[in-house]
Amino acid sequence: MEVTVIGVAGGTGSGKSTLVKRLQEAFKGDDVATICHDYYYKAHPELTYEERTRLNYDHPQAFDTDMMVEHIRALKNNVPIEHPVYSFVEHDRKAETVMVKPSRVIIIDGILIFENKELRDLMDIKVYVDTDADIRLARRILRDVKDRGRSMESVITQYTSTVKPMHEEFVEPSKKYADVIIPEGGFNSVAVSMLIQNIRSLIEAK
Repeated sequence: MEVTVIGVAGGTGSGKSTLVKRLQEAFKGDDVATICHDYYYKAHPELTYEERTRLNYDHPQAFDTDMMVEHIRALKNNVPIEHPVYSFVEHDRKAETVMVKPSRVIIIDGILIFENKELRDLMDIKVYVDTDADIRLARRILRDVKDRGRSMESVITQYTSTVKPMHEEFVEPSKKYADVIIPEGGFNSVAVSMLIQNIRSLIEAK
């Protein structure tokens, strides 16, 4: 089975998840698997909860990207994988894993997936979601307070101390590796439609 790997990168709150959802809906008949870089945050059972809250989760070293590379390679070779599960409430990896079977289309998303060359080289098409920083911050506050039980103060502190500097150092520069740049991500209907057509052509050409 020929496998097409699509990478979706961009800053926190840029609209990556919405774009991934639109792609999943478009290629449902082609058998789609989605792998998020966030699943691969490193486990830190040796640290206390308070110590884990102070880690820099926006640096490339926060992720076990080597494991993700192995998993994508396995899926491209039609071998099932079991990816980790991460708790954003506990700031630690859970004991369980999730099995993913090989699919014709694999969508990878994450803020730093273009930063790693090995991972980048596994992608057939690379999409960067480009969204204004103020909008991204507002979306992150809403998500982290509502879905992850954080206080607004802690979200803003984390954003100014690690998220913004790491975005400027690693995420924004990785935009140069993108094949396609989509302002506003999944909220840009015209760009999404064009992207879906291009991906469909790529799949059919394989």
